[in-house]
Formats: sequence, structure tokens, C-alpha cells
Amino acid sequence: MGKIVHFGVWIGIVFVVTCVTTMDTTVAEFEITIISRAEWGARPPKSRVNMTSPVPYVIIHHSYEPDVCLNRSQCEKYVRGIQNFHMDTRGWDDIGYNFLVGGNGDVFEGRGWDVVGAQAGPDWNSRSIGICFIGNFTDKLPPKEAIAAGKALIPLGVEKKKVVTNYTLYGHRQVRPTECPGNDFF
Repeated sequence: MGKIVHFGVWIGIVFVVTCVTTMDTTVAEFEITIISRAEWGARPPKSRVNMTSPVPYVIIHHSYEPDVCLNRSQCEKYVRGIQNFHMDTRGWDDIGYNFLVGGNGDVFEGRGWDVVGAQAGPDWNSRSIGICFIGNFTDKLPPKEAIAAGKALIPLGVEKKKVVTNYTLYGHRQVRPTECPGNDFF
């Protein structure tokens, strides 16, 4: 299953558990809610590049700003804000991440499983799924509900054949010069 490459305490604890359990058990332990783009009010992308699946990498991010959202309404507002920042300020075609995870455990479809993200640089985007945990995790961990959702999302990608069984999990800082996904989360 997943291979862990020097990726912090929570990954060492949480994802090792994921890797040694069966796929059905892991996915069933936490019922994941994926909020579609239509449900959170996404703008249409300017363009899209289809992903070749399955991908070998999963890259973990934190949004830094805004901080943790704790209910669906607040999280939807934050996800729309992140999309606006990526499209209007950075000039990207869409929100950069494939998925975003709110502090309440809701998962928001960004570009989804089948579209190349803009989240880790040109050498990584077409070969990875980028998962952003909404909040600043420089000096704290995400809420347990968010960690559980992230723990369930990756095996779901494996089950859907969007992520290889023996995927490698990286923190953003392992593939680009950045502090992301925050010191405590890393």
C-alpha cells in the first residue's frame, strides 16, 4: 500500500494504520463526504488538462490562510476564496488543489481526481493528487475530523484506481521550497 517518506508524526501514526488495514476497512472507518464543485459554488475553470490515472504521488498542503473552518458554510466560503485567489491573483485556470479538507471533515472537490492540479510545480502536478487541509498548521495539527477525512480520501483514490496502491505520500515542502504543510503538520 502507501509508502511513507519522512513525513512527520501524524503521517507516521495515522497513515501507517491506513497502510496496514484492508481497503474496505479503512474506507468504512470514516464515512467521507465529498462536496461537489456545484455544491460549493465553484467558478468554471478557464481550461483543464485531463489526468492520466492512476498517479503515484499524493501531496499534502495547508492553506495557511484562511485558518481552520469548522462548518460547511464557512468552509464553502473559504474554498471559494481560495479559488478566487488562485484564479484572480495567481492567474491559474482554476483552484490549484484536487481536494480540500475542512476542519469539520468535509472534503471539497477542487479539480477532482481526473484533472491535473496546479499545486506542486510542473514536475509533480500531472503525477500527483494534491490535498489541501484548510488552515494554518505551522504550530498546530488539523482537527481530528480533518485528519480522519484525509485518511479516508487517499484509500478512496486507490479504490477508484486514481492513485496507485503503492503511492508515495509527500508534504509539499518535500517537492518544492516552501514551509507547507506547516511545521506541526509535517
